[in-house]
Amino acid sequence: MIKFENVVKKYLKNSVALSGINLEIGKGEFVFIVGPSGAGKTTLLRLIIREEKPTEGKILVDGVDVVNLPARKLPKLRRKVGMVFQSYRLLPKRTVYENVAFALEVSGRSNREIQKVVPTMLRLVGLEDKDNHFPNQLSGGEAQRTAIARALVHEPDILLADEPTGNLDLTNAWEIIQLLNQINSWGTTVVMATHNQDIVNALKKRVITMDKGLIIREEKDANGKK
Repeated sequence: MIKFENVVKKYLKNSVALSGINLEIGKGEFVFIVGPSGAGKTTLLRLIIREEKPTEGKILVDGVDVVNLPARKLPKLRRKVGMVFQSYRLLPKRTVYENVAFALEVSGRSNREIQKVVPTMLRLVGLEDKDNHFPNQLSGGEAQRTAIARALVHEPDILLADEPTGNLDLTNAWEIIQLLNQINSWGTTVVMATHNQDIVNALKKRVITMDKGLIIREEKDANGKK
């Protein structure tokens, strides 16, 4: 589903964010990307959705070369790959319903489709009773669940999550993890960057450890099995 071949990302002459990354993630996997700040986790995720381009190397998403993908085809890629961020990125002057609907509006979906899809997504993430609330009226967990609902409206094959529990307390963090695990159980490939070792250890999924732009270790699960 995702393949990196000798990927290098340089920001400045002496600043290497990723160095020779080779990585394959299969359909339906749940993969944790772990490592300290500055390890390259966020850069790796941003390359998958083509928010950035690598300096060198090849990136395939579901067999499509995203590095050389024409700009006109980027919206299709981003419907295939949903993204959730630590900072939620919600529109502050729109309600929960409107934030989720916005992702459909910009892709040209009809009002009829939006009225059908958005309530379904809100039920999925347990926010059907918060549809008229604004972001500043939500808890951190509710804001993140809104962001997840927005990322799911196009029924993506891949869901990327960049530190989705980083701003949450323990209870809300586990609720988000359980939701991501449920989404994965439906066949969606989930790739999550995190600092939270307790979550990684508890879920026993494949773990890729990064440091200074390199993959330094890879385990099939958190018990260290290859």
